[in-house]
Amino acid sequence: MKIYFMGICGTAMGNAALLARAAGHEVLGADAGVYPPMSTVLAEAGITLHEGYDPVRLQRLAPDLVVIGNAMSRGNPEVEWLLDTRALAFTSLPALLHDSVLKTRKNIVIAGTHGKTTTTALTAFLLRENGRDPGFLIGGVPQDPPVGNHLGTAGDPFVIEGDEYDSAFFDKRSKFIHYAPHVAVLNNLEFDHADIFRDLADVQRTFGHLTRIVPRNGWIVMNGDDENLRALGTLGWTRVVKVGTGEGNDVRIAGFTEDGAGAAFTLLLKGKVWSDVHWTTPGLYNARNAAMAATAAALTVSPENPMAFKVEALERFRGVKRRQEILVNTAEITVIEDFGHHPTALAETLQSFRARFKGALLTAVFEPRSNTARTKTLQAGFTRALAMADEVYLGAVSRAEKLAAGERFDGDAVVQQLEAQGVEAHAPESSAALLEALTRATLPMKAGAKKRVVVFFTNGSFDGIIAKYAAAAKASVSS
Repeated sequence: MKIYFMGICGTAMGNAALLARAAGHEVLGADAGVYPPMSTVLAEAGITLHEGYDPVRLQRLAPDLVVIGNAMSRGNPEVEWLLDTRALAFTSLPALLHDSVLKTRKNIVIAGTHGKTTTTALTAFLLRENGRDPGFLIGGVPQDPPVGNHLGTAGDPFVIEGDEYDSAFFDKRSKFIHYAPHVAVLNNLEFDHADIFRDLADVQRTFGHLTRIVPRNGWIVMNGDDENLRALGTLGWTRVVKVGTGEGNDVRIAGFTEDGAGAAFTLLLKGKVWSDVHWTTPGLYNARNAAMAATAAALTVSPENPMAFKVEALERFRGVKRRQEILVNTAEITVIEDFGHHPTALAETLQSFRARFKGALLTAVFEPRSNTARTKTLQAGFTRALAMADEVYLGAVSRAEKLAAGERFDGDAVVQQLEAQGVEAHAPESSAALLEALTRATLPMKAGAKKRVVVFFTNGSFDGIIAKYAAAAKASVSS
């Protein structure tokens, strides 16, 4: 089959295109900007990429199926041509994945407001370390496993990141509804994606729909410490395993500690020691991700004796790109890039950094970029989270012109609230101005000054300033 992907350079779309290629299909696609890193990976796989959207070209290419990414909307010239003519069959990415891969597999669907990418990578990694050949689709660039997509062996599980965002402009159901879960991992649940969900109850409703399609011989692996998940009820139509730090959980994270060398904790299953874990991955939130991943994988391949599933390999797990990724690390300065775009994620990361970098000056640089972060919806939460830093630099609101002034994230107001709490804060007018101000204030490090940790939070490119600042930091240290 000849399959054409609209929006092919997105991480999920690109990895799905690679899966289709591995399955023997002819694959090609287009994007508004054919951009790395995904464009490089796709080109190396022999997939033809086209710049921009052109209905005349699409008609000439004549694919058997068009996969429309959820970034596409009415008004796109190829979308309008497809609807006008009905000349070609089209589908959403989640529907394609269900029909071509997931409907015949035992699927582990990783859901939650935070930690989906890391937990998906951890689950696939642990299964491979236990001698299995799982399929997987990871919505990021993992270091372990070394690729973001793999078909695996048909008899082994398929691990997929279960996003609650909508499937396509013509299918407003959450993506994970298509994913036929045998095990559904519910890592956490908070209000997010204000562009498609009305409130927390609306998000809980779609998670409830996911639980309803878990078979009676499957499992729901649930964060037992999360009040918003507990509100879903008893979920009595399938088996439920609770994971967390509290005494009432089936799998417990006990004795968590963290310092500059890494983190340590004990996994307990029904009160018995499953494993003592020592690893370099930061934060209690990642310990929870690991516990979720280990539990889901163990129940899938070793349900009669989950403790037979080995988790010692966690100490070798290297994580996912752009998740607390250290770009520069010297005695004077550490520069970190993180994908954080929700207040809870920022707060948990900053709390972890306080433990890892004791006594350091902590500078948080945040870009309000996601469809929710660039509005006022979570502004109070962002203010509370950023107050955990010593210094804060706020990037310009992404696509600010598309929001009314009263609706958009108000950086000046956040600066005032932070400074009232004793936190030095700045909101430059542009990314270029932010880079200049941050560089001038922090580089080069003065002799005898405290170590500085600079962390960039964004789910986008931050207009390229992260790499520029990291390069400047390296140069200032070497000079």
